[in-house]
Amino acid sequence: MPTRYFRLDRFLSQQLQVSRSALRPLLAAGRVRVNGAVARDRQRRIGPFDRVECDGQLLGDGTRRYLMLNKPAGVVSATTDATHPTVLDLLPEAAREGLHLAGRLDFNSTGLVLLTNDGEWSRRLSLPDSAVWKRYRVTVERPLRPEDVAAFSAGMHFEFEGLVTRPARLEILAEQEARVFLQEGRYHQIRRMFAQTGNRVMTLHREAVGSVVLDETLAPGECRALTSNEVEQIDA
Repeated sequence: MPTRYFRLDRFLSQQLQVSRSALRPLLAAGRVRVNGAVARDRQRRIGPFDRVECDGQLLGDGTRRYLMLNKPAGVVSATTDATHPTVLDLLPEAAREGLHLAGRLDFNSTGLVLLTNDGEWSRRLSLPDSAVWKRYRVTVERPLRPEDVAAFSAGMHFEFEGLVTRPARLEILAEQEARVFLQEGRYHQIRRMFAQTGNRVMTLHREAVGSVVLDETLAPGECRALTSNEVEQIDA
């Protein structure tokens, strides 16, 4: 999701509920500051992380926000949905403003979801060339086999998209339990990969994105802010 930029006069008009023409004397008088400096150019472009003040009133604080959430099953990875609760519905209403998802989980999957208001950060995270590994814990219907490991490692052909997935890692933990490591996030990818081995996913839980591991103290539906170290790790 790209970071949104606005003309300064449009932003001020929305925040102060006045016409753009009424802003001209206000700007000319030096009553508006952006990041601490007087701003007089009404056409100046500002982003969500610029600090904007008018007559000392803070209109935009420039705070970048990064959250981790423990997604429960039965919740949609979206900002709005007409039928089902979304991950944003799990947050206090005052905390939802400007947030979007940096990667999704399907309706029945659980675990780590990242939320942010930083479009450039989430875009970098989702780029194929970013090569960020995601770690999942999976239980399946039938016993796992050594040949399944080789099949995941070789990549699989998805006929509908006409592509071969990147090599993935399958680590067998028990007869019907495994960890999967992916650098992609195609539609229902893990479920479809297991289907190609003749198996069916029963539960799917994301444990980590890059070096950021889901906080074990978070109950399903709870979230917390990422630490600065976690943000730097995942952005490395």
